[in-house]
Amino acid sequence: MSDKRNWSHDSVEMHALDAGADDRGADILIVDDRPDKVLAYRAILDDLGQIIFTADSGREALKQVLARDFAVILLDVNMPGMDGLETAALIRNRSRSAHVPIIFVTADYEDEHRMAEAYSLGAVDYIASPVVPEILRAKVKVFVDLYLLAQQANRQVQEHVALVEERVARTAAEKATRRHAFLAEASVALAGSLDFAAIARETLRLCVPAVADACALTLVADAAETAPTKLRWPEHGGSGTQLDSPGQAMGEAANPWLREAIDRVLKTGKAEVMPELSHATTDMPPATSDEPERDGVTVSDTRYSIAVVPLVARGRTLGALSLGLGTSGRELDTDTFSMATELAARAAIALDNARLFEKIQEQDRRKDEFLAILAHELRNPLAPISNAVHLMHAAERDPARLTWAREVIGRQLKQLIRLVDDLLDVSRITRGKIELKIESIDVARVIAAAVETSRPYVDALEHVLVVSTPAEPLWLKGDFVRVAQILANLINNAAKYTNKGGRIAVSACREGTEIVFRVRDSGAGIPPEQLSAIFEPFRQIDRTLGRSQGGLGVGLTLARRLTEMQGGRISAYSEGLDRGSEFTVRLPGASGVWPSDAAAGEPEAAVTSVPLDLRVLIVDDNRDVAHSTAALLRAAGCNVELAYDGEEAIRSVRALRPDAVLLDIGLPKIDGYQVAEHIRAERMEHGPLIIALSGYGQDEHRLRSKRAGFDYHIVKPIEPKALTGLLASLWSGRRTAAAEDEPASAPARR
Repeated sequence: MSDKRNWSHDSVEMHALDAGADDRGADILIVDDRPDKVLAYRAILDDLGQIIFTADSGREALKQVLARDFAVILLDVNMPGMDGLETAALIRNRSRSAHVPIIFVTADYEDEHRMAEAYSLGAVDYIASPVVPEILRAKVKVFVDLYLLAQQANRQVQEHVALVEERVARTAAEKATRRHAFLAEASVALAGSLDFAAIARETLRLCVPAVADACALTLVADAAETAPTKLRWPEHGGSGTQLDSPGQAMGEAANPWLREAIDRVLKTGKAEVMPELSHATTDMPPATSDEPERDGVTVSDTRYSIAVVPLVARGRTLGALSLGLGTSGRELDTDTFSMATELAARAAIALDNARLFEKIQEQDRRKDEFLAILAHELRNPLAPISNAVHLMHAAERDPARLTWAREVIGRQLKQLIRLVDDLLDVSRITRGKIELKIESIDVARVIAAAVETSRPYVDALEHVLVVSTPAEPLWLKGDFVRVAQILANLINNAAKYTNKGGRIAVSACREGTEIVFRVRDSGAGIPPEQLSAIFEPFRQIDRTLGRSQGGLGVGLTLARRLTEMQGGRISAYSEGLDRGSEFTVRLPGASGVWPSDAAAGEPEAAVTSVPLDLRVLIVDDNRDVAHSTAALLRAAGCNVELAYDGEEAIRSVRALRPDAVLLDIGLPKIDGYQVAEHIRAERMEHGPLIIALSGYGQDEHRLRSKRAGFDYHIVKPIEPKALTGLLASLWSGRRTAAAEDEPASAPARR
């Protein structure tokens, strides 16, 4: 029984057949424990010309069966240990040898029970011992011949399979070669241009007839402003190889189901395949009566296949490629679909590159226009300032002209400051550096602030400005200064693009949970195709050097971005040129009033009329700035000294012990930050008030000023009254704090 357990499993490692086993004939296994009988059987079977193997026990027989395949096994029934029946059972339990013919040889031929058991184990014959040589030889020969015939058939099958596999591999290789060649050609053709329309045409040319019998290219609206849906769907008789060949328009050729499929692909970015469609369904070109049959079936009976493949680049769907097959007898198989997908991917990349190139060209053009307009806008205020300065020299004793010149310089200076501030605001928003102070805002107050800012511009053009607000108070949630800036920019824009004596209306109301502002004008209007572009930076309607309406084209950009930062949205509407325009701003409403009187913006520095008895050191390498600022402070009662670089500033502070230092940051030798650090490192008993007076106004500059020891940071230019008021208020606060800390007997500092 132990032998059965050891040999009844197929887990024993199989030995491979010799490569030439079929050429050398069949293997025969003789199993008998008596050497004389084995010798006799060998003598009888030698005439068959086959290879004979022997085993003297069941165990040895199993080893032989594991080593090779036999045409027939001659097995003695009566053997010591594992008898023939047990050996046969184990041979049959092994899948590889389960069907090997087994001929039992036994002296107990009359034992019907054992004979029945032998046949139940799969014996093919039963021979009595002693054997008749002719009978044994004939029976073994039958199984040898059958084995050799089976081997021959197996070889033929394998040869046929190998031939088929070779043909399939050759066909696949040829297809792969053609595919790679086509895709390589497509890549070169599509990369040969950066013109969007040319790439679209090239995509259609590549599709028909190489990939499909018909092809439609659908491009989404934002892929190119002038890119319509293009179709390459040849009519009957057309070769379809020329781009200007006859074809149907997309609306004529595509049924609603196809348009719906294209819409789905554009939305999901996943391809769709529609096989086995009829002529009536597809709207493919109909067959004529003289059209030849193809395998007994006219083209009108042909079944069609259509695939819609997305054009995806950088994660965005640019369009869809619709392919139709059927008129040529081709089918939309896996290889064709794969080729179409590869072509669509390459076309998408080429179209996306073309669109990016167009955007770069557009941005470069707009940059050049902006620089030209910037130069124009900066020179506009500089010209009257120059004229005013000349007249001031020429009319020193004419008070009227001097007054006029001062007013001109003041107005133009404000214009220059506004231009610079707009540019800085765009930069801050782009870099996320603007901080909002969100609070409850009185709508009427913020409109009044915006109108006050825009009134000089509106009045200069003699416009009629009408403000309409509900009788009940309205409150919104936002930053007062920035909301006023949004509305002022919209009013200025309306005034700029409205002919002299026009009408501008500003209104506000509550709609649901939102406060809605509307600014309407009777001006030039906006072309429909430019409604979505007017909020882009440096964009102006019909912008040329000859028709510039003033400004840098950033007002609407600021309005949109500031609105979005406060959780709102802005939109524009116009019925067309010369029909006016309307801008709508929607901001979240506030349910109640938050206690804050600072909604009107940052409090202005107090302006003092009392002479300032202060020692002030002004440090600036720009001598005109330094001397003009010194003149202003001397007029306010200050004792002023000047320094023009960082090293001189440090020496002056040590010698003069000033009450305040107005310190420029961009200084030669040692910059303003280092000067402030040196002053603070001196640890003077009464250290000076240090104010940064600089053209650097970004948040990082203010933070660095604070770390360096500055008390305040002011961006040039500053109003003279605001400067003197700031000095008075800051110095007053410092004196009060110092007086509280000092003993009563300590002398008060001037």
